[in-house]
Amino acid sequence: MKIKYLGHSSFLITESTGTSVVTDPYDESVGYRMPQVSADAVTVSHHHYDHDAVSNVKGHPVVLDSETAYVLKDGVEISSIMSFHDDCRGRKRGENIIFKFRMDGLDICHLGDLGEDCSADLIEMILPVNVLLIPVGGNYTIDAAMAKEYVDRIMPDIVIPMHYRAKGCKLDIDKVDAFLDKFDGEPVAVVEAGDEIEIYRDDLDGEQTTVIVMENAR
Repeated sequence: MKIKYLGHSSFLITESTGTSVVTDPYDESVGYRMPQVSADAVTVSHHHYDHDAVSNVKGHPVVLDSETAYVLKDGVEISSIMSFHDDCRGRKRGENIIFKFRMDGLDICHLGDLGEDCSADLIEMILPVNVLLIPVGGNYTIDAAMAKEYVDRIMPDIVIPMHYRAKGCKLDIDKVDAFLDKFDGEPVAVVEAGDEIEIYRDDLDGEQTTVIVMENAR
């Protein structure tokens, strides 16, 4: 399975069969332009301009923007979990959809613009997770401290932070450093990668979490 970071909260996730999904495509109001990609499906966690620019994805993908259990070609499974975009049960920013993907025997979870505090009920619905794509920038989503709590409770093999203030970003959110600082002194590997990584199930031993900071593909 390959994961390509397109910037902000957007990823191109491709199974070994070639079936692909793009998460939360954005428009250039974010501060930079989304790379040109095509996919079989697009998931939208909520309808804000920095998460639902589906016209930027080529290939006539199916658009999933509500609660669903969907199976793409080659058996790629997509499921969703309803959550809140804020810590007051949606009264401020509404709902947020968490999407899970089953590809190449791995469970990938994209938390979207999750804003609610970590709870036992939500964690139970999210598990199991091998690869966690998590917002860390705060203000509009959970902040670094709450993101760390989610990581501690979910215990994924791989964590990829998203929705933080990268170079050129115009949004009032924190840089990724605040999240990375939470792992100081812990037995967690923090590595930097390019815009694409390849993950094999046999490489994941379930004993250690690795935080991978990816570069925007632009």
